[in-house]
Order: sequence, then structure tokens, then C-alpha cells
Amino acid sequence: MKKSLALIGILVIVLGIAGYSAAFTVHQTQQALVLQFGNPVRVEREPGLKFKIPFIQNVTYFDRRILDLDPQPQEVLLADQKRVNVDSFARYKIVDPLEFLKVAQTDRNFRQVFGSQLNSAVRAEVAKVSLAEMLSPRRVEVMNEIFQILKTQAPNFGVELVDLRIGRTDLPDATLQSVYNRMRSDRIAQAAEIRAQGEEQKLTIQAEADRQRTVILAEANRTSQILRGEGEGAKNKILGDAFGQDPEFFNFYRSMEAYEGAFDDGTTMVLSPDSEFFRYFNEATPKPKEYN
Repeated sequence: MKKSLALIGILVIVLGIAGYSAAFTVHQTQQALVLQFGNPVRVEREPGLKFKIPFIQNVTYFDRRILDLDPQPQEVLLADQKRVNVDSFARYKIVDPLEFLKVAQTDRNFRQVFGSQLNSAVRAEVAKVSLAEMLSPRRVEVMNEIFQILKTQAPNFGVELVDLRIGRTDLPDATLQSVYNRMRSDRIAQAAEIRAQGEEQKLTIQAEADRQRTVILAEANRTSQILRGEGEGAKNKILGDAFGQDPEFFNFYRSMEAYEGAFDDGTTMVLSPDSEFFRYFNEATPKPKEYN
């Protein structure tokens, strides 16, 4: 009786271990490849509780999400002989775990091998363009060309290439400094040219302003001379008419003008009070003229 109970207990334990070994769970982010003595039997892609033959079959899990591949940046020689550091990355997902296992074996090996192919394709395509094109919309065309090349190679590894991008395109430190120096020299030369053009325009504007000033002053002087001459003529005519009508008043007026010109600047004159120059000073009241 005791032996029977012991056998039953051993059998239950063995069945429990066998049942535990036969069951496995596939997570929703995973897919499983069932192997029997190293040979693939089936692929489990749907999540849930699954079963296999215990102790004979084993399970290898693969991620079914979109994964990233980001190899180290590499230095590339462009078509214009400039060297740049190119940083590229790709996004992929495993669609055939069996093929992935046969070719890559491990995720680490896949990243190493496919990453090398990615860098090789980047070097080949980027080397066909110049630095200016890499900084233009042509960059998108280059990425699409690299994507198409790797997309045809991806099924050999049991993966599907989802996306590919060139993240950064930087100049090496040695080249960067020389480019900065050349850009600085170009800007200095451009600034000097702009200053020279500005100085030339300044001189042209000044010369034109001086010419216009000279013309305006000459015209104003000519006009003033004409007006002065006309005024002098009118003045002389008026004085002539006045002299014809009243010679004594004309002499008086001319004497007043002479006094004004003589004493205006503080000039000191020593003359006899009886001189003709002081005639109207001595005569407080001029004699009335007698008209015939």
C-alpha cells in the first residue's frame, strides 16, 4: 500500500514537471520559435499559453516590435572631396524568426552584420553627392536610395526594414576649422567689398551734392546780381527824378548817405567846421528853394 502511494506520488510529480515543461507563454510583444533537437518545428506569433513536447522541444523567443539599429558614425569622402561624419540609423522588425535564426543566429550578430551593410550602403551613396547637396533636399533622395538597397537585403535575414534615416552630417574637427576660417575670410572680403561700394556711392553722392550746391549758389548769385542791378537802376532813376525835381533835397540826401558811410564804423575825422562836408550840420534849417 505504501509502495503504491509512493508510486502515485512520484507519477504525479513527474506529470507535474512534464506539464510545466510542456507549457510556455508567448507575450504580446514576442514571437516564439519551437525547436526540436535544434530543428525548427513551428512559429508561435499569437500571444497566450502554448504547449510543446517536454524535454524534447525547446522555445526561442524573438521580439515582434519595431527595433532600432544605430551603428557608429563613420567618416565619408564626398564627391567634392570633403570629408564628413555621417550618423545613420534604421528601424526594422523580425518577420521570419526561422530565417533570422539561421542567418544571424543572435541579435548581436545581426546588428554587427546588417550594421556593416548599412554603413557600406551609406558610404557608397553619400560619396556620390557633394556637401552642398547633403544640406539640400537632395539629402532625402539619398536616404531613399539607401533605404531601397537595404530593403532588398533585409529579407535574407528574416527582417523587414521599416525606416532609414541619416541623422547628422558633421564635418571632422580638422576640416571644420578650415571651413570656418574660409567662411570667415569670405565674409571679411564681402564686408570689404560692401564698404568699398558704400564709399564709392558716398563719394558719388557728395560730388553730385557739391555740383548742385555750386550750381544753386551760382544761379542765386546771378539772380542776386541781376536784382541788385535792377534795384540800383531803379534807385538811380528815382534819385535822378528827385534831383530833377528838388536838387537841394537830393544834395541833402546824398550828404546823409555820406555821413552814414563815414561814421558807421566809428571813424574819426579832423575837419574844419566850416568845411563843405558839414554844411548840413551847420545849417539846422535848410534854406527853402526858390522856384522860378
